[in-house]
Amino acid sequence: MMSLSKTKKRLLAGILVIALLAGGYGIWKVKFAEKPAQYTTEEVVRGDLTRVVSATGTIQAVNTVTVGSQVSGTISRIYVDYNSPVKKGQLIAEIDPALLSAQARQAEAELSQSRAGLLEAEASLREATREYARQKSLFASDFVAKSALDSAETSLATARAKVESARAGIRSSSATLNQRRTNLGYAKILSPVNGVVTGKEVSEGQTVAASLSAPELFTIAEDLSKMQVEAAVDEADIGYVREGMSVAFTVDTYPEDTFAGKVRQVRLSPSTTENVVTYTVIISAANPDLRLKPGMTANVNIETASARDVLKVPNAALRFKPATNGTKKASTSQATPPPPPDGGAPGGETSSKKSSGISGRSQTVQPAVWVLEQKKGSQSDLRRVPVTVGLTDGTSTEVSGDLSEGEAVVTGSLGNGSKGSSGSNLPRRMF
Repeated sequence: MMSLSKTKKRLLAGILVIALLAGGYGIWKVKFAEKPAQYTTEEVVRGDLTRVVSATGTIQAVNTVTVGSQVSGTISRIYVDYNSPVKKGQLIAEIDPALLSAQARQAEAELSQSRAGLLEAEASLREATREYARQKSLFASDFVAKSALDSAETSLATARAKVESARAGIRSSSATLNQRRTNLGYAKILSPVNGVVTGKEVSEGQTVAASLSAPELFTIAEDLSKMQVEAAVDEADIGYVREGMSVAFTVDTYPEDTFAGKVRQVRLSPSTTENVVTYTVIISAANPDLRLKPGMTANVNIETASARDVLKVPNAALRFKPATNGTKKASTSQATPPPPPDGGAPGGETSSKKSSGISGRSQTVQPAVWVLEQKKGSQSDLRRVPVTVGLTDGTSTEVSGDLSEGEAVVTGSLGNGSKGSSGSNLPRRMF
């Protein structure tokens, strides 16, 4: 009886060990067995794509005139201030005219003196003419020597020269008088254009000196209802920009409002700052309500290309690489990276061919996306769809091929059963 009891105990212990092993294996299999692949997807949508070049710039008046002084003197009166509207020809300031008036009167006196000198020279010429005629008659009758006639002739020529000199003196004095009168007129500072005073550099009583260059007195912005944006565009983007392109821009003071403009000029002169090369693009913009003011910073988006009503997919879908050990029907072919912003070859390559590893041979690589197809139960398959890429806005890309609107394209992997992802694949660590 004792032997039979021990046998039963051993049998029960063996059954218990087997049950524990079976349960442990089941738990291990559930925990560590590879789970079905899970993916992140987005739908293929139809819509518009726009490629833009972004830049920053400064708002300026279309025409800004600096008003200076051509004469020196003391500012006696100022008739305008900042933001004063002015008309062309309007008196905006005066320089004390006392010194300039004295100079003009001096020039008038010099002109009168020159005219008197001409009268004197003409009288001397008439006298010399009569003397020469008398000496010539006497010489013909042999009453005087030849030297007397020569002397009279010389005096006549000298008198004629003095007349010409007096006439030249009158012209010189007249020119000096005109200059002094013009300078006297410059004592009145007039506005050269219609506009608004945006800068004032002088005050009443201040002395200005116009010895080498005209001192700046006022800055006048002409017609603030029309403004322009001077945008600095990077050399990498300037090739896309053309005159007449549409522009949308914002300013910090009106963050909710978008202003429209047009590219008016692409200047060829580059500017280099800390090894960064930029080109100035002039953008014209209407400003009927005068909200835009000179000096504001503008955040500019230049529309360089657009595509309307096209199929588009996220750029991540073009970068996705499926795992070789994923779902049953997943192809081992890989999709290439998305195209550069100009719609050229994928991955920034200048050729659509890559080396196959065999000398003298190459194979064409076409961009592709992976479509997730749901099967019965929890099974899912990936279908590789070659596509032709078009315009991209940096987030989505225009595609054409065997795709339909609403299909789910894979943009990444959640792991678990697939090594595929939109980035690099790292090996699993085994413990």
